[in-house]
Amino acid sequence: MSAENPAGTYRLQLSPAFTFDDAVAVVPYLEKLGVTHAYLSPILQAAPGSTHGYDVVDHGKINVELGGEEGLRRLVGELRRHGMGAIADIVPNHMGMPVPESGNRALWSVLRDGPDSPFAAWFDIDWSAQGGAVLLPVLGRRIGECLRDGELRIDPGGDPAVPECAPVLRYFDHVFPLRPGTEKLPLPELVAAQHYRLAHWRVAVEEPGYRRFFDISTLIALRVEDPAVFDATHRLLLDLLEHGVLDGLRIDHVDGLADPRGYLRRLNLAAPGAWIVAEKILAPDETMPEDWPCAGSTGYDALRALTAVLTDPAGASRLTALHAGLTGMPEDFCTVVSQSKMFVLEQVLHAEVDRLTDLLAAICRTDVDLHDHTHTGLRDATKALLTALPVYRAYVIPGEPPPAESVKLLEAATSQAAVMLPEDRYDTLAVVRDLALGRIGPRDRLRDEFQVRFQQVSGAVAAKGVEDTATYRWSALPMAGDVGGDPASPALSPADFHLFCALRHARQPDAMTTLTTHDTKRSEDVRARLAVLAELPDEWAAAVAGWQARAGELARARPDTDEQYPDTEFKYLLWQTLVSCWPIGPDRLMPYLTKAVREAKTHTSWTAPDEAYEAAALGFAGLVLGDDALCGEIERFAARVTQYAATNCLSQKLLQLTMTGVPDVYQGSETDFQALVDPDNRRPVDFPGLAAALDRLDRLDARGALTPDQPMSLPEAKLLVVSRALRLRREQPGWFGARANQTPLFSSGPAAEHVLAFLRGERVAAVATRLPATLERSGGWRGTTLALPAGTWRCALTGRVFEMGSALGDDLPLERLTAALPVALLVRQDGQDGQ
Repeated sequence: MSAENPAGTYRLQLSPAFTFDDAVAVVPYLEKLGVTHAYLSPILQAAPGSTHGYDVVDHGKINVELGGEEGLRRLVGELRRHGMGAIADIVPNHMGMPVPESGNRALWSVLRDGPDSPFAAWFDIDWSAQGGAVLLPVLGRRIGECLRDGELRIDPGGDPAVPECAPVLRYFDHVFPLRPGTEKLPLPELVAAQHYRLAHWRVAVEEPGYRRFFDISTLIALRVEDPAVFDATHRLLLDLLEHGVLDGLRIDHVDGLADPRGYLRRLNLAAPGAWIVAEKILAPDETMPEDWPCAGSTGYDALRALTAVLTDPAGASRLTALHAGLTGMPEDFCTVVSQSKMFVLEQVLHAEVDRLTDLLAAICRTDVDLHDHTHTGLRDATKALLTALPVYRAYVIPGEPPPAESVKLLEAATSQAAVMLPEDRYDTLAVVRDLALGRIGPRDRLRDEFQVRFQQVSGAVAAKGVEDTATYRWSALPMAGDVGGDPASPALSPADFHLFCALRHARQPDAMTTLTTHDTKRSEDVRARLAVLAELPDEWAAAVAGWQARAGELARARPDTDEQYPDTEFKYLLWQTLVSCWPIGPDRLMPYLTKAVREAKTHTSWTAPDEAYEAAALGFAGLVLGDDALCGEIERFAARVTQYAATNCLSQKLLQLTMTGVPDVYQGSETDFQALVDPDNRRPVDFPGLAAALDRLDRLDARGALTPDQPMSLPEAKLLVVSRALRLRREQPGWFGARANQTPLFSSGPAAEHVLAFLRGERVAAVATRLPATLERSGGWRGTTLALPAGTWRCALTGRVFEMGSALGDDLPLERLTAALPVALLVRQDGQDGQ
């Protein structure tokens, strides 16, 4: 295993359409870009045709659709020949339930043999809930109807994928093993006699069975807290680390685990020296637990800070008021979060809440002092506390005193939860809180299980309630509403950004930073465009009013169209999407809008689609796209936004690549990358085109310094920033590592608030422009200067050289520094020590 941390990673989305061998062809380009490690999406055997790899079905095999282990080794060999390594994304929380089910042999064994299966301990199954059977919510109708119409049938020939050619039960493409000895029973009796209960898919929401990945029934949770399960599911990955095939791991959804700290400790012991980061969604005032043995998070905290520091706070408030006036939605995002969390608890995670409540009721039955806390009261209090908890989980470990921060969190959440409950529920709420903290009664199995499951459910509530519901319902500030974002606090001052970086540097300097991932709702460049709206709130309001009026005329001209349907929230989301992604065609827009309205769960949803509403919504979007005059107006406004967004795009990218941490570049985002939520952000990347563009930049650079009379397009300029920053990090890792402090640089003058700059060590300075529209409106830099240490500084982006003296007032004018680009990456040339 490599003892060196990455200097810069590049995320590759592997799939049957982009295999290991396809990645091999990209390696020379990645080397030229400046990457040190390819960061691979999950590589273990996934369900057939998986486009993401998170539905692993075999931990002992590299995905054959990607090229298998031979393909992986070819890729790593090519990376090594170019001086690079490999990081892999891994999925410890769950496994996929493929169709046919024989594709997951561990699960197949459990379905056949039930609790007696050697794999029964692998899965988080509530065997008591269904009379000793596993609930399988896979039927399209109620089981009685399926039996009556012959949709369930016995296949005496078995499944070719299973060595033992025993009879199987088939339901269309689904295949299920039969419990030994039940083969000759009449079909209804045979179905009832299995170690699984086939049920209508809607049953999963209301009845307990196995812990799912959030609400996805095709992903069944693993019990990696069991050492034997950990060993079995990590053996191949650890072998790849030990033998230098992999250099590090990215841990997916660590909050879903029973014991994240224990898992990371076991992994750290098994893979000493590996660079390990954990996908952890942190609240604005939350930090990674200090006792987690990993490099840190995957960077959503950095994403939030970088977007916020480029957002105008006053303009964000104006946008919030505009949105409320247009849509009738609350101005307070926290209200929408509470409503969304409660909706998710009642409609999506109902079964998980039942399981928690049953545990609480069982605990109360064992303690006479708690006998009078009713099942209903316990359920209401649990939902209220889960709704009020502001973080994913409180990190309480059964058998250990609760950390002071966890106590503080749950105490505060209890106060918030009390507002949702009648006074006669307060005592019950206190009981739920104290059991979550392990403060009531002697430690036993029930209490331990409640502490663990409460935290697993709280993470699911946060993910489904905030990321997958509230941010789709409330589109006032979509640039702040991405994964890990906080629309309630959309802006960050430069001083607070520097403080954020200082704390990160002190605690976890080798954590990842990111701006775009496979999970982001909008790519970094889309968010950069939306941030401009906060600087143009009046222009935006006027434009939206005009577009609404024109669209209303179009709707009224069609007798079959209801002008009030879809609602204004949808229309507002449409305008934002068009401006931030222009030009965008129906092939990308319509699938995104369908996903957005279903995730909002206001008028329609994945489980209960309202075809009439969706048709009206997409029909309205179609009217807009079909009107040349309206599209022309949108295009003109989008062009106005883009001129300022270009500065945001370059600024946030330079800051990400130079700030404390290991920067990741998501595939394709090294140039102008306008993408919406998956699958839009998994569109094929034109790597040959990117390689050719980088070659052109290098030839231009070889001819001399970039000057103001050589304007660059945004795609070219962003590729320049990414390549030069990554190359510098690779060539001089000590200038950016844990020992290279990040020190704020200060500017003076009337436009000082528009500069964000810092030193790394003593050899590198990053300078970015913020709030560019406001800067232009106020008259530009107007003599604003930046204080730099004395010496000769060369810009790695433009090649321009700046001589800085030591005399007081000998500062660098921003007009001069940003004449060619709104950002600068300055490298000291005078041989000073870099530390």
